Amino acid sequence: MTVMRTNRLPVYAERIQDMDSTDYQETQDLFGSLTFTGDVMLKRLSEDVYAKLQKTMQQGLAIDPAIANTVAEAMKEWALEHGCTHYCHWFQPLTGSTAEKHDAFFVPNDDGKTIASFTGAQLIRGEPDASSFPSGGIRDTYEARGYTAWDATSPAFILRSGRHATLCIPTAFVSWTGEALDKKTPLLRSLRAVSDQAMRILRIFGTDKGVSQVITTIGSEQEYFLINKEFYLLRPDLLMCGRTVIGAPPPKGHQLDDHYFGSIPERVMAYMADVESRLNELGVPVQTRHNEVAPGQYEIAPVFENANVATDHQMLMMHTLRTCAPHHGFVCLLHEKPFAGVNGSGKHNNWSLATDTGANLLNPQEETHTNMQFLVFLLAVIRAVDLHANLLRAAVSTAGNDHRLGANEAPPAIISIYLGEMLSDILDQLERGETTSTKKSPHLDLGANTLPQIPRHSSDRNRTSPFAFTGNKFEVRTVGASASIAWPNTILNTMVAESLDYLATQLEKKVSAKSSNDEIEAAVKAVLKEVVCKHRRVVFDGDNYDPKWHEQAQKRGLPHLKTTAQGLDELKSKETIDLFSKYEVLNERELRARYAVLLDRYTTTIGIEARTMISMINTHVLPAAIRYQGQIAEAIAATKAAGITCEDTHNQLQDLVNMISTLRKATDRVAEAESYTAEDADRLGHHVCDTLNPAMEAARAAADAIELVLPDDLWTLPSYAEMLFMR
Repeated sequence: MTVMRTNRLPVYAERIQDMDSTDYQETQDLFGSLTFTGDVMLKRLSEDVYAKLQKTMQQGLAIDPAIANTVAEAMKEWALEHGCTHYCHWFQPLTGSTAEKHDAFFVPNDDGKTIASFTGAQLIRGEPDASSFPSGGIRDTYEARGYTAWDATSPAFILRSGRHATLCIPTAFVSWTGEALDKKTPLLRSLRAVSDQAMRILRIFGTDKGVSQVITTIGSEQEYFLINKEFYLLRPDLLMCGRTVIGAPPPKGHQLDDHYFGSIPERVMAYMADVESRLNELGVPVQTRHNEVAPGQYEIAPVFENANVATDHQMLMMHTLRTCAPHHGFVCLLHEKPFAGVNGSGKHNNWSLATDTGANLLNPQEETHTNMQFLVFLLAVIRAVDLHANLLRAAVSTAGNDHRLGANEAPPAIISIYLGEMLSDILDQLERGETTSTKKSPHLDLGANTLPQIPRHSSDRNRTSPFAFTGNKFEVRTVGASASIAWPNTILNTMVAESLDYLATQLEKKVSAKSSNDEIEAAVKAVLKEVVCKHRRVVFDGDNYDPKWHEQAQKRGLPHLKTTAQGLDELKSKETIDLFSKYEVLNERELRARYAVLLDRYTTTIGIEARTMISMINTHVLPAAIRYQGQIAEAIAATKAAGITCEDTHNQLQDLVNMISTLRKATDRVAEAESYTAEDADRLGHHVCDTLNPAMEAARAAADAIELVLPDDLWTLPSYAEMLFMR
C-alpha cells in the first residue's frame, strides 16, 4: 500500500531543501518586556500609586478610582515607547476565544493637531457592541450595549502583529444589565467564593495570621500538533473544522512510542524557541517543552500562577502557538482530536490552593497523618468531586473532547480521584476513627555505584485518572486542548467552595476560639470520618481504562456521561443552579445562558463537520473512486479483448463498486441527519449526539476504506502519513 502522495509535494520538497530554520522568524522585539508589571510600574508610578495598585493586584482589593488617570497616563507613555498606536480592552466572550476592539491613542484637539490621549475612564471602562457575541438569551440582537471593565489583577501587555503593536488591557465583559457575558467574570467570582470559605478553615486552625486571602493556583500543560502549512491548505476539513473528518490511518502511528520525549526536530525546535521568546516578552512563564505521544504532537507547560492570570496567560499561549507557526512553515492544531486513531490533545489543569503568604494548603508534609488542616482541604475536594461529578464532566463537555475522553491518551468520562498509596492508607485510618502513621517511601538503589540513590515519591502517577493528586496539587486531565481553562476552574472552585463551607460549618459547631489543639483534632477526625465513609466511593487508584472498573463504578453509583449532550444537561439541574446562586458566581439566567451557548456551539460545530464531510466525499473521495472504477473496467475490457480471463480483477471491480455504493448510502444518511431541525435545542442536541454522530462515523469508515485501495496518483488529499511524519 502506498501512502506517500508524491504528486503534491514538489513545491514543498524544494522549500524544505532550501529553507534555513530562521527564514520564518519575525524581527525580534527591540524593547524587552511587553508586560506592564513589576519593574515597569516601579519606574513609571509614584510609590503611593504603585502601592495602591499592588494591593489590588496581590490582595484582590477594589481599585482606587483616584489612581486611574495616573495609571492610564503611565500605560500610554509606556505603550507609545513600544510602538503602539492603538489600545484595546482584551476580553474573553462566550465564544471560548478572545476579543478586542482597537481604538487609536491619537485624536485631534481643538486646534486641529493630533495628540495622544488615554484617560482613566478609558482604562476602566469600554463599550464594545454586545449584540453579535453569544449571550444565551441574555441579550437580543437589537440590544447592543455591553461594557468591558478593567481587571487590574491581570497585567496589561502589548501584542505585536508584524511591525504593528497594540496595548491590550485584560477586562471583564458584561451586559448593559450587569450580567456576565464572558468567562473571566464568573471565574473572578469563584475565586472570591473559594477564598472566603478557605479562610474559615484557616481561622479554625489559627493559621490565618497575616493571611488576607487564599489563592487558587494553576499550571496548565498544553498539547498541540504541528503540520506543514501546505498540507493544511489542501485539507478542507482542517481549514473548516480543525480536525480531519476523513482519513485512513497510516501503517505506523505511535505504536513504537519512539516520538514520545524523543529528539525535537530542528524546525520544531526553532518554532518552540520563537514561541518561548514571545511568551517571555508577554510575562508568560514557560518551563517545559517536549515531544508528546503522537507523531507531530508536542507539549508546552508554564510555571504555576494565580488562577486569573494563569487563565489569561493560557489564552495568550494558544494565541502565540497559532500565530508563530506560519513563520516556520507550520500550522498549529489545538483541536482535541485532529487525527483519528492517534493520541489526542488535552491540557492538564494542575490546580491547588495557597495562602497569599505562600503556604500551599494541599502540601501533605512529612507526617501527613498529623496534618489535620491538609486533611480537611483534601477531604473537601474529595467530597466536592463526589457530589458534583456530573458538573465536573459538564465543565469539559465539547464536541472535540468527546472524541478524546476515554481513548488511550485521556481518562474516561467516569469522574474519579486518584490519591495513591499513602493518602489512601490515611483514609483507611480516618475511616477507623484514628490516624497513627504515614507510610514512608524508601530511596531507590539503582544498583550502580555511579548512580545516586534517589528519593521515591509517596505515590505513583496515574495517567488514566481524570482527577489525580500529584504531590501537592490535583491534576484535572479531562480539559480539552482548545478550551479556555476559565470555565472548568470556575466550576471546580465553586464546588470546592461549597465543600469547604460545609466542613467549616460542621467544625464551627464543634470547636471555638477557646478549644485546645487536642479538642480541635478530635472534632476534625470525627467530621472527616463521616466524609470519608460517605464520599470515598469516588476514590479509585487503579486502571481507569479497565472494563472491570467501569462495572465497579456503576455498582458504586458513579455517573458515566459519555457525551457532551449528556454532560451539559447537568447545567440545568436545580442543584447546579442553587450551587452557583448560593455563592454568587452565576445567577440562574447567567447559568442557563451558558447552557444554551455551549449546546448551540456543540450542535453547530458538528453540523459544520457534517457538511464538510459531505462536501469532501462528493468532491474528492467519490470522484477519485469512480475514476479508479473506470480504470479497472478499462483494464478488464482490454484483458478480455486479448482473450485472457481475469476473475480476480472482476472481483476487485465488484468490491470497489460495493464500497462506492456503501459510501453513497452512508453519505446520504449524514445529509439526512444533518438536515434535521428542531425548535427545541435539547432535542436537537440529543439528535446530533445519537443520530448525526453515528452516521458520520459510518460515512468516515466507508471513505477511509476506499482511500486504502486507491492508487496514489488518484488521491487528491494529503494523507495521514504525510501530515504526521513529514517535518
